Amino acid sequence: MARDHMILSAFFFNPQGDHRMSWRHPRAPGREVLDFDFYRDLVQAAERAKIDTIFVADHVSIWDSVKSGVAHYANARLEPLTLLSALAGVTRHIGLITTASSSYSEPYNVARMFASLDHISKGRASWNVVTSAMDEEARNFGRDGNIEHAFRYERAAEFLDIVKALWDSWEDEALLIDKASGYFADPDKVHLIDHKGKHFKVRGPLNVSRPPQGHPLIVQAGSSEDGKNFATAQADVHFAIFSSREDGIKYRQDINERLARHGRRPESFKILPGILPIVAASEAEGREKQEYLQTLLPDQVGIDLLSSWSGIDLSVYPPDGPLPQLPDESTFNGGRTSLNRVKQWSKQNLSLREIARKLANSGSVPTVAGTPKQIADQLQDWFVSGAADGFNLMFPLLPEDWVNFAEQVVPELQRRGVFPTEYAPGTLRDRFGLARPANRFAEQRDNARAVS
Repeated sequence: MARDHMILSAFFFNPQGDHRMSWRHPRAPGREVLDFDFYRDLVQAAERAKIDTIFVADHVSIWDSVKSGVAHYANARLEPLTLLSALAGVTRHIGLITTASSSYSEPYNVARMFASLDHISKGRASWNVVTSAMDEEARNFGRDGNIEHAFRYERAAEFLDIVKALWDSWEDEALLIDKASGYFADPDKVHLIDHKGKHFKVRGPLNVSRPPQGHPLIVQAGSSEDGKNFATAQADVHFAIFSSREDGIKYRQDINERLARHGRRPESFKILPGILPIVAASEAEGREKQEYLQTLLPDQVGIDLLSSWSGIDLSVYPPDGPLPQLPDESTFNGGRTSLNRVKQWSKQNLSLREIARKLANSGSVPTVAGTPKQIADQLQDWFVSGAADGFNLMFPLLPEDWVNFAEQVVPELQRRGVFPTEYAPGTLRDRFGLARPANRFAEQRDNARAVS
């Protein structure tokens, strides 16, 4: 994909929208978030607009360790790989990104599921690799608490290497299905991986032939030091968090230096910062929409979210007082990207209550509210400056903000020539301008022949 075309990824975690309390909005969906038709309509609207991908985030628990978790937070959501497999059948072009945890999954199962989705979708699958950070998740998988932060990333690196090896365990020409000869597959081109590492022992080969993309696109979300190092070593796409064009340019410079240390070029790695777009008839109406969502938030939810992000029970502190001293990042075992965002807010002389409201109402990504032209102006500015290769679009209210963006902002970007009017041919990897990975086993054989 040429650099003059930005990438747009339509994201959701809460299926009512990415404001924490959007489920309370009068126009938010209700029980239909557990019905396939709701998602089919959303994704087909995005595909009509030529949006590149959808991105379904996930946790493997509900958030119930705080008072407001079950009572007020929208915890119920469908298992995303099941959902995306169904959506693959009612779409033709749009990419299908979803989360699977490297902390609480097995490499063989993940490799098989994403290879299957890539075949079903004809090369549109993408895995958002996460190292789960919630204690609630750990307790669903035989642990008393979360895996230590650096250890999570060490385990994730081994996990991902195994998954890629399993995708390579069938060479591209291995599947024959030759009825005349009786050969279903070429045994010389189907390989054991025989992995024996610190965290895993996996024999292989996979029981799915090599995916159309070679490797489904790898996405990483998280801007801690460990997260950025992992991303630049392993990933194709990075869901980043920064609040301004200037921050984005600095972020890209830092990422490019890390890529160089791994022998990679900047064009091999796409940065998609998160942004919350609210489309309105005017900037004032956009602010009104944003302010209305803020009225839906109980203070307790904000305090509980802030407690979760900072690793401190803040319910015992005066809500109109300052934040207490926050944990040091190097020893913090939760989400370090989230902790660092709280630390930035703590420098703004805000009360605990004010920071909690900022967190709950906008999360850690910036909001852009206004007319289609105003929103397109900001996206184009960030893109042209090199701060972003595109955007992870986190719509505050579904389906309204999603559909408004698809029908009003995308045409404006297309008129400016910074977003395409048709899908380019090929797989998701092809459309992103990313090389199809070579097969490691074929390379090993070719190298051995060259030496001999």
